[in-house]
This record gives sequence, structure tokens and C-alpha cells, in this order.
Amino acid sequence: MRALFLVPGEGSRQLQAFPAVAAVAEGLGAQVQVVCPAAAVPLWSLHPRVERTIPFAFAGATLADWANLLGSVREPDFQLCFNRTRGRQVDLMLSMSHIPTRVAAAGFSATDTVQEPDGVWGAQAWQAFLRPVGVELDAAAFRLALPRQDLDAAAAELPAGDGPLLLLAPAGGAGDWPAGCWQDLPGRIRSRLPDLRSMLAGEGSMRGLAARIASADVVLASDPVSIELALLLGIPLVALGRGSADLPQRDGVKGLGAPGDLERLDPADVLTALGLG
Repeated sequence: MRALFLVPGEGSRQLQAFPAVAAVAEGLGAQVQVVCPAAAVPLWSLHPRVERTIPFAFAGATLADWANLLGSVREPDFQLCFNRTRGRQVDLMLSMSHIPTRVAAAGFSATDTVQEPDGVWGAQAWQAFLRPVGVELDAAAFRLALPRQDLDAAAAELPAGDGPLLLLAPAGGAGDWPAGCWQDLPGRIRSRLPDLRSMLAGEGSMRGLAARIASADVVLASDPVSIELALLLGIPLVALGRGSADLPQRDGVKGLGAPGDLERLDPADVLTALGLG
């Protein structure tokens, strides 16, 4: 069986689809291909159950673009399609694709129309799309496994010492926690935990970022991609700008502050969320 996922959106939305893809691959024995924005292709390279990623510019796609995509998905044949985009052109394409089961929230091409739930972590919201094909999803239980060579490379970058490692992943830009607060926080914590090690998530490849997050003892993040990676990797997390409804309900995961309004967030509240208040 072959399954096709059409996943528009930024990196965090792509990562929220990871547990659903794994559930379909494992539950149905399916070979999975993903259509995603070109910028998301490096993210999907982390998923061991994805056979192929097809870069596609959902925003502003023309009828010719959709026709080209149709050619890509006609060979090989797919039996399932999970479509998270909308529009007449994508419906025309899927209607001509001969994929027998097409699950979507709306559109005349859908053979199964589902209701997207509100107030649910984005990864678990995929359950509505998987239910018509008999697949159950426990997104919070999914764990992303990384190659040993990636973890070894990240270990070589870590600060020296044996103390706990705090990884900081600021989003930057307007509405984020101020840069000075990010810079001062490790010093505040060291007054209580002298052996604390800390580092910034940094830039570079997506594989490198994932491996650095996997090497941490706790992650403090406002960056959406880093938040989702920490969740998928099972690392204790304080997510700035996330409410409880946007996170899985499990030990070691906390949300703090309002999205886009972190400038006034008290460092004492962050320390408390980290268990140091």
C-alpha cells in the first residue's frame, strides 16, 4: 500500500505530521510519500518512514503546477491520500489522480470529509484524518529516532562538564522574550546549580539542530521548530508562547506566556517553570 500526505505550512506544522505518518506506515504497512514546501524537505529527511518528499509551492501554485504534481503522484499508484490543503485546483488534481481513498477537511475531491478538532495539539489533531482508515494515533507517545552519527557529532559540540545541559532556542524577532533575558538566564540558574551547562540551539542543518536538542537535559524554546522537535524527541521542555492546549499533556512539558507577547515575561516565572523557582 502507498499513502500520500499533502502537508502545507511552516516547519512546526510539518513536524506535527510526523506521528501521523509513522502511524500510517506502521498500522497499514504503507509506503509513504509527502508533498511539502521546498523549505520543509530537510525536516522530512529526519523521518525514517518517509520514502520520498516532493517539494511543492502550495502558495500561489498555478493549474500547470498542479498538473505537474499530478504527473508525480500517478506513478507509482497510491491507495490513500491525506490532504491538508484546500482549493479548487487541488480538488481537480486529486479527482483525476485515481487515488481511491482521499481524506480531507473539505473539498469535492474528498471521499471522506473530517472535522478538524479545536483546542488539540496539532500532532494529535491528525487523529481525525486517520480515523476513516482505521488507524489510531497517540501522537504524544511517538519518539523520533536519530542516527548515531548525528548524535555523536552533536556530542562533540557540547560544553565541557558533567552537569545538566540547558539548551536555549529563541525564536528572535518582535514578540519574543528579550535577548537580554535569554543571555542572563544561565547565570541566574548557575547561582543555584553551579555545574549547569548551557548552549544556544544555533544554526546549521536540521539534522544538527535535532541532534543538539536530543542531547539536552531540558529545552527552553520559543522557536516553533525547536519546540516540536523537543516534543518528538521526548526531551523535557518549557515552551514559551504556547498554551496547554497547544502541547501534549505529559510530564516534563510546560507552556508559558502568550504567543507574540513575551516581552513582559518575568524571568522568575521562567525559573519556576524550569523547576527552579
